[in-house]
Amino acid sequence: MHRRIITPGVLAAASLLLAIPASATSGTPGAPGIGDPYYPDYGNGGYDVSHYDLRLRYRPGTDELQGTATILARTTQDLSGFDLDFLLDVSEVRVNGSRAAFARSGEHELVVTPGTPLAKGTPVTIVVRYGGVPSAKSAYGFTTWHRTPDGAVAADEPEAAWWWFPSNDHPGDKATYDVSVAVPDGTQAISNGTLQSTTSKLGWTTYNWRQNKPQATYLATLALGRFDITTGTSDGGVPVLNAYSRDLGDDDGAARASVERTGELVDWLSGYFGPYPFASAGGYVPRTTTGYALETQTRVYYSPKQFRNGSNTSVVVHELAHQWYGDDVSLKGWKDIWINEGFARYAQWLWSEHEGEGTTRELADYVYASHPADDAFWTVAPGDPGPDHQFDAAVYDRGALAIQALREEIGDDAFFAVLKGWPKEHAYGNASVADFQEYAERVSGRPLAALFGTWLFAPSKPAVPAARAASLAGTGTRVARPRSWRRIEATNDVHRH
Repeated sequence: MHRRIITPGVLAAASLLLAIPASATSGTPGAPGIGDPYYPDYGNGGYDVSHYDLRLRYRPGTDELQGTATILARTTQDLSGFDLDFLLDVSEVRVNGSRAAFARSGEHELVVTPGTPLAKGTPVTIVVRYGGVPSAKSAYGFTTWHRTPDGAVAADEPEAAWWWFPSNDHPGDKATYDVSVAVPDGTQAISNGTLQSTTSKLGWTTYNWRQNKPQATYLATLALGRFDITTGTSDGGVPVLNAYSRDLGDDDGAARASVERTGELVDWLSGYFGPYPFASAGGYVPRTTTGYALETQTRVYYSPKQFRNGSNTSVVVHELAHQWYGDDVSLKGWKDIWINEGFARYAQWLWSEHEGEGTTRELADYVYASHPADDAFWTVAPGDPGPDHQFDAAVYDRGALAIQALREEIGDDAFFAVLKGWPKEHAYGNASVADFQEYAERVSGRPLAALFGTWLFAPSKPAVPAARAASLAGTGTRVARPRSWRRIEATNDVHRH
């Protein structure tokens, strides 16, 4: 125990501070959105979160969730009030230990008004007590809380937190997490990071998970149900934890044959992207009816449908690549989605080449030839696709074409230095497409504005170098389809909900 000795001078200073009237910091309300033009009401202004501590209790039979969220933050302006993104029923809010008023606004806003305004730069502890049935809540006509026969799953993009914890829900405000979940004995709770402890008492088992690296809110996940859990360590020393619903039926074998290769694939991707950035890796396959997968940090969510046609290492490569491109380095705004999806798709191309099922060049030629100049595919700009086209195939495929074009422009040495150096340059932070262009120019020593403008932003089919044009002339869709293409194409809607 460390005791702080308070000197008379310090007491005098403290008395002076107490004498300052509350009106000296009147403040203004934080904005109801963080300022992202794609989703104006997502996230909030006026504060920055550093940590979420979530204490939850869940009853799978009734889908009732009770929780206490403790949020550690710091104000970024003189603040009279602020919003949290949240849907469940709130019984109490405290700010720095004192009760705060709260009210609902719009589709998903919880408006909090502390008794005393908060000065800019003030550390803030926010406690929210809440409960409800997440599956009974919706916003904008949808839900991201997915019921299963034995529980539920929270996993979605670009929003998922509202249904299970209050947050500043935008990738621009990343934080660390402690998630403690009590469930009836026999039910398990899975979340991000590492399992710190498991305890049982009076018919309830509590699982304590910790994510010790900054994590975007949409990458936080919660899976509640009955799972078969496997653990191991990759050759590179990364702990791996995977989980499978016990009633996957015919999809069980293919799911395991894919996801159990996580350790191998993490090590393989490390050769391109640098050391794995987190304390654990893994994935889980619950019995949901969704069709997508999601790069939930350290614990990837896979729908059983991803394995309906057999094993699918390509989708595992895609989601694991996101651990570097999207999770470690997160987008600044949702318009920067290419940094996530273009590179995850290109990782699939690299895996195809590794497996002898089509080189990156062959895949690029096939994609390019498969879309004639008048195809709407070319009107979507991967560098800023707009919210309605954020997960279009062009963001993935044209996005990967842009990466192949970059590789050929700057050469393999500089290209692979960029691939590996980028996650280190912005580790655990956020970055934009413009930041990536600047970094690639710095590493390669070449101006790249024309290349990025052509492949990421121009609303037309780019011309290819003369040598490539000669080999592609008149071939149309007759360019040989690489063997890997069918599995890669199947992940075009991997994030389409």
